Amino acid sequence: MLFTGKKIGIDLGTTNILIYVEGKGIVLNEPSVIAINKGSGKILAIGSEAKEMLGRTPENIIAIRPIKDGVIAEYRMVKSILEFFIRKIYGRWIFFPPYLMLCIPSGGTDVERRAVKNAALQAGAKKVFLIEEPKAAAIGANLDITKSKGNMIIDIGGGTTDIAVISLGEIVVSNSLRIGGDELDEAITRYIRKHYNLAIGENTAEYIKQKIGYAISPPESEEMEIKGRDLVAGLPQKIRISAKEISESLSEPLSFIVGGVKEVLAKTPPELSADIIEKGIVLTGGGSLLKNLDLLIARTTGICAYLAEGPLFCVAIGAGRALENIELLERTY
Repeated sequence: MLFTGKKIGIDLGTTNILIYVEGKGIVLNEPSVIAINKGSGKILAIGSEAKEMLGRTPENIIAIRPIKDGVIAEYRMVKSILEFFIRKIYGRWIFFPPYLMLCIPSGGTDVERRAVKNAALQAGAKKVFLIEEPKAAAIGANLDITKSKGNMIIDIGGGTTDIAVISLGEIVVSNSLRIGGDELDEAITRYIRKHYNLAIGENTAEYIKQKIGYAISPPESEEMEIKGRDLVAGLPQKIRISAKEISESLSEPLSFIVGGVKEVLAKTPPELSADIIEKGIVLTGGGSLLKNLDLLIARTTGICAYLAEGPLFCVAIGAGRALENIELLERTY
């Protein structure tokens, strides 16, 4: 297959968009957020600038995430985001538009696949290929998925968790959960609202998770001060909350992820199960950065689990590498 344009791999995530360019590696990591004027529909900001507006906009401006649970919710806005970022890193093209490899959840429907592909074509791509997220994550994590050996990967993104066992370049067993980092943030928000009558924003919840969020075994003494709006008095308020409380708030959504992992293991052929016991379970995606998550997976499955190098970038890197490899490309198209 002859390529006359630049090859670009894109992780079109619920929380972030990451772009890998042939010969350069990861060149962009921006929030999947767009701010628009409600009256005119004019786009005001995209990416980091738009994320800063979340929860801070006047009535005539809305800042939203057009990708929900790994699925396009606002087609026109996703097209605008793709076009903006591709032009930002690739410039304007006349003769050689880029070839794109985009990632989709392993449980994506045909309608969802078409929506992603059409949005990318409308954004100006020469041709668009799709690859399932866990397969891209495995490639980006430097796993050799082409051999007849079992590789198990858990990719935890902002809106979805994709769990898969891969052998001979194909997914043998998989499970795609509509639970990810955003659901963990929401669990923290609900806990604080319920126990402290304090309302906090999306960015605050994410910051709390990053600073004192633990899947299990939180330090007894670790805590932090947070600010929000008192739901009773209606006034700004600040409280101190412990890592132990945040760990408690995360237990429910994490239990669903653990359950999904066990379901995949239960369906895995015995020979591949033996490979997984030997090689362990690999964690990728931004959600996998939650402290002690690898320990939780290991304790509940009895199988060693470890974080891939650069887990946030694995899917985008894998998508780019797949596009660079003609044989793998033909198998994932």
